[in-house]
Amino acid sequence: MKEYVKIVCLAFGIAAVAAFAGVDSSVGCPEGTVISSIQYEGLEHTKKRVVDRELLNKAGETFSAEKFELEKRRLQDLDLFTSVSARCDGGTLTYSFVEIFRWIPAPAGKTTDRDGLMLGVALANLNVLGEDIRAEIQYRTALDPLFDKNEYAVYVSSPYLFGLPLGWNFEFLVTDSYDDIHDFEEKSILVDLDLDYKILPHLSLLWTVAGRDLQDAAFLPELGMGFAFDYRDSKLDTRKGVYFEYMLTHVGEGDDSDSNCLVEEGYSCKGMGGENFWELLTDARAYYTVSRFVTGATALVRYRPGDVEFYDYFSHGGVNTYRGRYADGERLGVHEALLNLEERFILLDRQPASIAGVNFFYGLQLVAGFDGSLLWDSGRPGWENYEGAVYGGVHLVVPAVDRLRFEVGYSPDRGEPKFFFGMIEKVSTSRWRSR
Repeated sequence: MKEYVKIVCLAFGIAAVAAFAGVDSSVGCPEGTVISSIQYEGLEHTKKRVVDRELLNKAGETFSAEKFELEKRRLQDLDLFTSVSARCDGGTLTYSFVEIFRWIPAPAGKTTDRDGLMLGVALANLNVLGEDIRAEIQYRTALDPLFDKNEYAVYVSSPYLFGLPLGWNFEFLVTDSYDDIHDFEEKSILVDLDLDYKILPHLSLLWTVAGRDLQDAAFLPELGMGFAFDYRDSKLDTRKGVYFEYMLTHVGEGDDSDSNCLVEEGYSCKGMGGENFWELLTDARAYYTVSRFVTGATALVRYRPGDVEFYDYFSHGGVNTYRGRYADGERLGVHEALLNLEERFILLDRQPASIAGVNFFYGLQLVAGFDGSLLWDSGRPGWENYEGAVYGGVHLVVPAVDRLRFEVGYSPDRGEPKFFFGMIEKVSTSRWRSR
């Protein structure tokens, strides 16, 4: 505990000095300059069209610093560049880029409420063919006990498909892990494809199709569709805007009689049958920034009428759901609502860096907030289904995984602090199947 506090305090001190050491010099173009042409510098591995589709300043128009700030956020959101700057030479507007490392042969990491910290090896390319296609192959295992929980994964994604604004995300995941929360040995194969077609600048149609083969249970097909309004300035490290998503998904095709479970000595098939239910998902997020303070409010609600088996019950407790308790099998439910109000202080805004020719960026944020948790099985939830907690911590903003989160949560119902380490934004990890 003492060492943890020392490390956090040291990080605060270093970041505080750096945070106020200079001013933003990424804009070198006078407001109102007429743009006769646009050119790029530093695009060694990225196709020009990847940048073209994100720009708001156009040739034949006057330069707008406000538009450039929006462009910069959009370009940073691609997770391809450590820095983006612009300057004017006469009427020529020149954008300068420093590309992030493409290939990442490195340790793989993941934190979930169920399995805790998982480490392994990974090979990733963040910009396949220069088309903003991200591909990863990973192997991860739990540390306690070592090799007791294992995952093998392939991920491929991109915000465009053949020049169309059709975002896609493909996932292939093999899991061999004992589920401590639901008390069963999970041996499963998941194939998942998610599509996001932008029909208007701020409106997308969503589709998902998946198949999950859960050994000793059933094959579970999924098919869903929905829509999303997205007015955020960026998807990563959002500072301003709102997001609203509604998704309707059908899961399964059978019932308990379709179970593949084989009874063995000391083992029960209870709760291991097939499923047949609808999931109605609502995901709402709002952000606003004043100076270095970013206020965020989010709500994730999932209501699932139908036959939901015990192995798919939601669990709250941990860095990806509710930071007032650790994950266990005591707090489970068919339906869920996760509420959050968070304040962030940008102690050190995103800074480019390079070590031994490897380009990357980093930033540091202080966070404090409130988590609300609702889990229930039927009917309407009541106060007996609710828990609340406060938390605080430090977020280190980095490439590839968005951020590393060091957080401490406290719930009056529990009476003692809980310490958490996580990767990636909670609004993203709370949507994971295995979170």
